[in-house]
Amino acid sequence: MLPDYFALKAVDMITIVNYGMGNLGSVQNMFKRIGVESCISSDIAEIEKASKLLLPGVGSFDAAMNRINEGGFRAVLDKKALVEKVPVLGICLGMQLLTNSSEEGKEKGLGWIPAQTLAFKFTEAQQLKIPHMGWNIAHPASKSKLTENFIEESRFYFVHSYYVKVENEAHSILKTNYGLSFDSGIEKDNIFGAQFHPEKSHKFGMRFLESFAKI
Repeated sequence: MLPDYFALKAVDMITIVNYGMGNLGSVQNMFKRIGVESCISSDIAEIEKASKLLLPGVGSFDAAMNRINEGGFRAVLDKKALVEKVPVLGICLGMQLLTNSSEEGKEKGLGWIPAQTLAFKFTEAQQLKIPHMGWNIAHPASKSKLTENFIEESRFYFVHSYYVKVENEAHSILKTNYGLSFDSGIEKDNIFGAQFHPEKSHKFGMRFLESFAKI
């Protein structure tokens, strides 16, 4: 059964951008589970017509930005996000691509949200493994449409060796602790990011993606 609000409001189909580095099938399967229509596309003309975008990402920062730049995706993504201002959600590496740069590489990021992607660096005394892998809690940091229906102790599945630090705390909507407090959810205007994998986060991820579909 679909959530109540789907009976009251039609949602736009979500276009999952296939630039060659993402867990596309799992993301689309999660949208199917919550009754949201989505498509996977690498076609620039099709992306140009999208009313809502999801930017996935698995792998390294530089490889992803090179695929976006060399594959001809950069211009259409900038237009959709910054000019047309359609809702865009970046997940995992896709969130890190929204920032200005990453310590993982030398390429510039999309720069849509003023932030840096930094490497986890722990002392032996902290006894924390890198990557940060497994379930952890994301605490709401500021008001957002993506977190309006969060329940207490919302838990998500993480796999990452780098974390995001926003320049303006107003752009942080979720915080998570792993040796330090980092921004696990970010937002600026129509642009959103999640460091965790909502498609692997069961009911918590379903609720999160439902909120994005509702925007």
